[in-house]
Amino acid sequence: MGRAKIYFEDVKEGGELPAFTVANLTRGDFVKYAGASGDFTPLHYDQTFVEAAGIPTVFAMGMLNAGILSRLAADYVGLENLRKYKVRFATRVWPGDSVTCKGTVTKKAVENGENIVEGDLTLLNQKGEVAIQGSFRAALPSRG
Repeated sequence: MGRAKIYFEDVKEGGELPAFTVANLTRGDFVKYAGASGDFTPLHYDQTFVEAAGIPTVFAMGMLNAGILSRLAADYVGLENLRKYKVRFATRVWPGDSVTCKGTVTKKAVENGENIVEGDLTLLNQKGEVAIQGSFRAALPSRG
């Protein structure tokens, strides 16, 4: 079952994107992402290394979290319509954390003949702390 196609006419400024949660991220998730991305920085999988650096435990790659958050925009507007995705990292995500992705449409306009939608995105940990703040821009098709 694929995502429902969204049209420019369906979007409202101030509207919320359908939020979702990824529960209980694990060290195994970090290692799988390392293998897929090639990011083998020891901070993300080597307990001895992080303790020597004064960090209590390994933590998720920022780009793993950015990838999780990107799903919110891609699922909403469709990957084929996404024109820009930008993030700023705010805090770490640790093993056992659950993250919730939320978003809001901030702009809807016709620019240079394209139906443009922009929005703000946030990835929060289970404590409600912002781990990533982001934004997206998309060009949506029209029903007409």
